[in-house]
Amino acid sequence: MLKIATINVNGIRAAAKRGLVPWIETQRPDVLLLQEVRANDDIVADLLPGWNIAHQACRIKGRAGVAIATTLALGDIRTGAQDEEPDVDTGRWIEADIITPSGTALTVVSAYLHSGTVGTIKMDQKYAHLDVVTDRMAHLAQRGGKSIVGGDINIAHHNDDIKNWKGNLKAAGFLPEERAYLDRWFDELGFVDVGRAVAGPGPGPYTWWSWRGKAFDNDAGWRIDYQIATPELAATVKSAVVDRAAAYDQRFSDHAPLIVEYDI
Repeated sequence: MLKIATINVNGIRAAAKRGLVPWIETQRPDVLLLQEVRANDDIVADLLPGWNIAHQACRIKGRAGVAIATTLALGDIRTGAQDEEPDVDTGRWIEADIITPSGTALTVVSAYLHSGTVGTIKMDQKYAHLDVVTDRMAHLAQRGGKSIVGGDINIAHHNDDIKNWKGNLKAAGFLPEERAYLDRWFDELGFVDVGRAVAGPGPGPYTWWSWRGKAFDNDAGWRIDYQIATPELAATVKSAVVDRAAAYDQRFSDHAPLIVEYDI
């Protein structure tokens, strides 16, 4: 089995102080897909000793940052969903080729999409980046083989993916225009939403809850963290679990990890 975990750490240094490292030691994933790392290469390496790491920091200090950490050997590494990236799009997409112990070739992506704010330039940036990401995913789909895009997509796809969907119909992260991108990824490009495929109909399981108020205690969350697999890889899935902390004060991030086991 190959265990892949994706988690928005909301700052890897803060997550490490809250228990990220013991969680990794307990779960022992083969591949970690990290988002919102918000640190430089040296810090990431210091916090993940012994791991093979591919990391892209954002050129805007203190923002974004994505990494792939694995116990397996890393092959080719590609940073960015396009060759020339504006600063705001850096630290949001990194790919690596991996050969599994069984000899299977696998491409893994750690992705962190913009959150967006309706009526601002941040929303324009989100849509521009979604266009680039969709083009890159179309390339992966056309190439065939086993690929996975994991990470914080910052879009809840359907009503079952957000507790208060009626109150968020005009909010960034649940706009029809945003959700249409996921429609294309799944319906046109053929990718599989592994978390939903395994969990079945919702509501939930959610992957993000605000730090504020009683959102976590009331399970008033959003499902915005995904493992999105090509059909060939999705056919090997054996389990998928959102590893929700037992209590509010046991979280190391405002996101919960999504852990999937693949029989490859």
